Amino acid sequence: MCAAVYVLSTVTGYVLTSALLLKCPTLLHRRKRESFFSRHISHRGGAGENLENTMAAFQHAVDLGTDMLELDCHLTKDEQVVVSHDAHLRRSTGMNAYISDVTYAELPPYLCKLGVTFQRECYCEGGEDKRIPLLRDVFEAFPNTPVNIDIKVNNDTLIKKVSELVIKYDRENLTVWGNASNQIVKKCYKENPRIPVLFSFPRVLQLLGLFYTGLLPFIPLKEQFLEIPMPSIITKLKDPSRMTKSQRLLTWLADTLLMRKALFDHLTARGVQVYIWVLNDEEDFQRAFDLGATGVMTDFPTKLKDFIERNGWPHDLSNYT
Repeated sequence: MCAAVYVLSTVTGYVLTSALLLKCPTLLHRRKRESFFSRHISHRGGAGENLENTMAAFQHAVDLGTDMLELDCHLTKDEQVVVSHDAHLRRSTGMNAYISDVTYAELPPYLCKLGVTFQRECYCEGGEDKRIPLLRDVFEAFPNTPVNIDIKVNNDTLIKKVSELVIKYDRENLTVWGNASNQIVKKCYKENPRIPVLFSFPRVLQLLGLFYTGLLPFIPLKEQFLEIPMPSIITKLKDPSRMTKSQRLLTWLADTLLMRKALFDHLTARGVQVYIWVLNDEEDFQRAFDLGATGVMTDFPTKLKDFIERNGWPHDLSNYT
């Protein structure tokens, strides 16, 4: 009997303490210092309105007032850091080669028409700018715009060169970098711990485990940005009639576990920004913000801008809490 009372009181104390710290995490953790806040994030510069990862796309997004540019980096044969999503050039340029196997001067232009990855049966036709840019081009053109860098390959030289560029252009307080790979994120953090990192996929799974066991409020976090998909958008990218029951069940389960307002509120209270990707319609914009996401990543920056302005939300989140 005494043992049962002891166990019950211990469990009750743990649950109550965990619940308190989930709501008030600054009782235990110092809030991370935020250099910038991003509500409006342009995926690949806005791949639905301009050719992805081009200077034209980035310029269009910045002109609209985007809070952040999201882009992807690779390394060419002559060790130039270029902005491009795919390691292989076939989809984007028609060339049968890897970026790492050609010099920057040998890179072909983008095709005139590219599919929009996160919008079913949607293509973007570009204008005159079809050049694959250098990362330094982006830094030079937009010195005050935060940039979210996806390090696409596990390459020590790429990571080192990106860090050197960030330092050269004095952007450690305007950059976040990482990848779904935990190995890449660890290397990024080791190379330059002053540049904030994203949660890798294994760390997201760990985060969920800590959240659902009540341990999260007690655990320190080195990451400052949680960048996750909204699983339910799968039903918009694929024909639902072609999805199996198990696929629909897994999508529902992933969405239910990941899209948790209590988790997002806890993280933002600790100074961890939550970005949800890649959302391209107003229904998903609304859901993301209702859940407490800091920002939304989209292929259609004009659509997201209009949505934000109609709801009376300012881009300036300096008073964000």
